[in-house]
Amino acid sequence: MPETWEPRPVPPANPETERFWSAAADGTLLLRECPDCGLVYHYPSALCPDCFTEAEWREASGDGTVYSFSLLRNHGDWPEDDLPVVFAYVELEEGPRVITNILDCPPQDVEVGMDVTVAFVPTDTEDVAIPVFVPAE
Repeated sequence: MPETWEPRPVPPANPETERFWSAAADGTLLLRECPDCGLVYHYPSALCPDCFTEAEWREASGDGTVYSFSLLRNHGDWPEDDLPVVFAYVELEEGPRVITNILDCPPQDVEVGMDVTVAFVPTDTEDVAIPVFVPAE
C-alpha cells in the first residue's frame, strides 16, 4: 500500500463530509443511515436521498465484495509506480456501493464477487485518509 495518497488529489472536506474524512483518518468507515426510512447510503450527504430526513452517521463493518471493476493502465497525473490502478465498485455488507481502489492485489487476480475489506491510506492532510479496499483474509 502506498505510504501516503499524495501526489494524488486529496478530497476537500466540507461540513457534510468532514466527519467522514476524520473518521477515515482514525481508521473507521462511516455511512449515513436514515432514522425514518432506514436507508443506509453513501455519499455522506446530511439528508436521506429517499425521504429527505436528516440522516445519522453509522459505522460500517468495512467488509464487502467487488461488484464491478476497471483497470487504469496509464495516466499522465498518476504516480507510475502505482499503475495499473484498479477502480472498483464495492458493495458493502450494509448495502451501499462505493467507488474505490483495490490495493495489495495483482490486478489480474481481482474478480467480481471477490471478498474485500477496507483499509485506509493516509494523506499529508492530518484529518483526511482515503478508504480503499484490500482482499479479505
